[in-house]
Order: sequence, then structure tokens, then C-alpha cells
Amino acid sequence: MSDLLATKPLDLLMAEAHDESCEGLRRVLGPVNLVTLGIGAIIGAGIFVLTGTVAATFTGPGIVLSFILAGSGCIFAGLCYAEFASLIPIAGSAYTYGYATLGEIFAWIIGWDLIVEYAVGAASVAVGWSGNLIALFQSFNIQLPPQITAPPGTLLALYNGQWSRLATIGPALASAGVDPAKLPSAHGILDLPAYLVIALMTTILVIGVRESANFNSLIVFIKVATVLTFVVIATLYLFRHPQVAAANWHPFVPPNQGSFGAFGWSGIARGAGVIFFAYIGFDAVSTAAQEAKNPQRDMPIGILGSLAICTVLYVALGLTLTGVVHYTLLNTAAPVAVGIQATGVRWGSIVVMLGTFAGLTTTMLVMLLGQSRVFFSMSRDGLLPEWAGRIHPRFRTPWISSIVVGFFVAIFAGVLPINILGQLTSIGTLLAFVIVSAGVWVLRVKRPDLHRPFKAPLVPLTPILGIGISLGLMASLPWSTWLRLIVWLILGMGIYFGYGRSHSRLRRTVR
Repeated sequence: MSDLLATKPLDLLMAEAHDESCEGLRRVLGPVNLVTLGIGAIIGAGIFVLTGTVAATFTGPGIVLSFILAGSGCIFAGLCYAEFASLIPIAGSAYTYGYATLGEIFAWIIGWDLIVEYAVGAASVAVGWSGNLIALFQSFNIQLPPQITAPPGTLLALYNGQWSRLATIGPALASAGVDPAKLPSAHGILDLPAYLVIALMTTILVIGVRESANFNSLIVFIKVATVLTFVVIATLYLFRHPQVAAANWHPFVPPNQGSFGAFGWSGIARGAGVIFFAYIGFDAVSTAAQEAKNPQRDMPIGILGSLAICTVLYVALGLTLTGVVHYTLLNTAAPVAVGIQATGVRWGSIVVMLGTFAGLTTTMLVMLLGQSRVFFSMSRDGLLPEWAGRIHPRFRTPWISSIVVGFFVAIFAGVLPINILGQLTSIGTLLAFVIVSAGVWVLRVKRPDLHRPFKAPLVPLTPILGIGISLGLMASLPWSTWLRLIVWLILGMGIYFGYGRSHSRLRRTVR
């Protein structure tokens, strides 16, 4: 039992962090790269896709309160991530932090859990990217075959000359008095655009982290401008039409419909748990710690800077989006596009759709980068096969890991609906936050002598709040999401005891 709780020595971790050989990762990222890396991951499916779904099904205009609640949990977890990332600048993120403080079994659990965060998260973003691409094509009267635009079994209907998912346009059909059974219909076979974009992002990541980061930085500036463009256009529209805002924002928190999470204040809590997906990204910055030029200084800047910028943008977009469009009409893969269309600004519609489409791309890029780097660290520790840690001799990237991750993420994106993907990603991330927050507290007690380039304030209060808020948000998620996580972790335990435990390098050292 004791070997399951064996921790990886910090001296060994620091030696790995300074590995500049051909088998190590290349340190090429500065503070601007890290901040844009975080923004690139954070501003994505959560704000461009899930905002509409959460408002329509859980919160109404009160989604602004859900953003604030979820963001408060991120602040405490972000401070803990910043302390660890500056202290232990290793690619494994929460996996490595758990290994250094809580033991190998916890490291495996969090490493396996991070697959749910990064791989499933990238898949959900790919689904949102596909929805926005389809909306962009439709704005130019280009129709893709409906069978290749949705997961298997999804029912689509042809309405007003456009193929749409019946679950999405149901409220609009009901208000128009249209019987969906009388519309031409089709069933989805594969979300082909989602599949193909993952393949493209994987190729970029294999080529090199510097190229990936520069591509990401360019697109980040475009999508921040996109969000600001929407907020400005929507705000001007609401000033000219105050009656629209008054109607759409009332009631700000719709009354509960008789069950937990179905609007009301419990809906705000559940909405925060789901929309937490929108904040995923600042922790992905820590997976690039081994590729940062000056991680002790720049990692806290990247993590906390990206989190602060995105929180302000989220609240502004949530408020204006529910102001220009009634929340019941936002259950769509492209709610921001719906919002800008409601303002009647044609050029704004095209700009927002193009920016949304480009912005989701960087989120996929960062999440795929994070997942491959976690696999890289787990392989170097012997918990995964050696191939997962191989570095390409020319590009200096974990190329086999990137390709394998990209292959399975592409399959997830092609066949699973976004609501399942988004909730799985949220619960996986929250579990990571719990372990990282606990790890900071444990290491402060066990090794108070360590030099910490960045120190989280008010320890143990900060990690306690990080743990408590994260557990509370996890509790607000549906039981079906918990069940999927439990099954996934049981599968992971089978792999650990069947392979990882017997191949662990630390275990052989302890012996």
C-alpha cells in the first residue's frame, strides 16, 4: 500500500524540468505566448457554444450569475495552479503536482481524469466549431448534406431552406405553429467537419510548439476582437431598443420548474457547473511549463492574466446575448451568431461568425497540446507505454502521443453530442482543481522550506475554498455525468494495476 502513495522527489522533477537534451521539450514560450495560450483555450466552446445551451436549459439571463460563481472557483484554483507551475515547471500539470504531493495512485487518477478534461474537451469544441462552420456556410446559402453534419441518430429537419437539428429549432417551430412531422427530415451519420478539424490541429501540433503558439497568438487577437465586436454591437442595439432588453431580461432568474437545475437558483448552480467548461484553459497553460523560457516568472502571469481577461469578457457577452435574444431561443450550436443576427447588423454577423469559427480553432489546439503533454509525462514515469513519450527528432514534439490523441478525439467529436461532452469535461476539470488545491496545502505543510517564486495567498484558506467550490459545482452536475466519470476512473484503475504499477519507474526506485 505504501508504494501506491509514494511521491516523486522534487529534486528529480527539477532535473527533468531542466532537461535540454534532444529528448527534452524545447523552451521557446514567453509571457505573451502563455497569456494568449490561456485565452486561446478559455475563449472557445464555453462562450461561443455552451452559453446558449446553458441559458436555454438551466439559467435564463441569470447565466451572468453562473459565470460569476464558476469564475470565483477558478480564482482560488488558479492561484494554486500558479504556485505549482512556478515551483515545478513540468509538462504534466495537475498529474505532476499530484505525483509530487499526494502519491502515485492520486497522480494516476488525475492523469487519467485529465483525459476527460482535455481530450473530451477538445471534442466538444470541435462539435461547436462544426456548428459555426455550418452556420457560416448557410449565411452564404451553401448547404452541406445533413447526414455529415451531426452525430449518429440526430434528427434534422429542413425549415426555411436550412437543415437544423430538431432539438435546436423545436421552440421556434412551436411558436410558429409548424408541425415538425410534416417537414423533410434526415438522420445524422457523422459530424464530418468536427472530425476533419481535429486532424488539422493534430498536424499543426506535430510540426512544432513554436509554430502552434504563434498561430494561436494570431487567432487569439482575432477572437478577442470578435467578442468585443459583439458586445459593442449588442450594447448599441439594446440602448436603441430598451424594450427588447426589458422583455428578454425579465425574469432575470426564471422560476424553478419543479426539479433541481431546471431554472431558479438551483439552475444557477447547475449552470455554473456546466458553464465551468468555459473557464477551462488557464490550467492548460501549466501543461506548457516545460516549454516556457522563464516559467518561475511567466507561468503565474499566463495563468492568472488569461483568467482575469476572460472573466470580464464572459460577463459582458452573457449579459448582452440574453438581452438581444430571448433565452429560450439560444439552444443552438452557434448562439453568438443568432445574437448578432437579431441586431440586424449584416457585416457584424459575418465578422462574429468568422471570429467564432477561428476562435474555437485555438481552443482545440491548446487542449490537444495539453493532453499530449500529460501523456508525455506519464510515459516518462513508466505509467504509460514508452511510445507516448517519444520526441520527434526534428520537431521536438511528442508526435506519436499527439497523433494517437488526435485520432481518438476526432472519433469522439464525430459521434457524441455536445451536451454530454461538455458536462464530462466540466466534472473532469473540477476533479483536477480539487487535487491541485489539496496538493498546494499538503506541500506547504510537508515542505515549508521550499523557495516558491509565486505563493498563493491565505493558505490554507485559498486551497480550502478552491476545494469546496469545486466540489460544490461537481455536486450540481447530473448523476449521469457522475456515472460516466466513475466508469471512466474504474477503467483507468484496471489499466494502472494491469500495466502502470508494474512499469512505474518510481516504484522500481523505491524498491
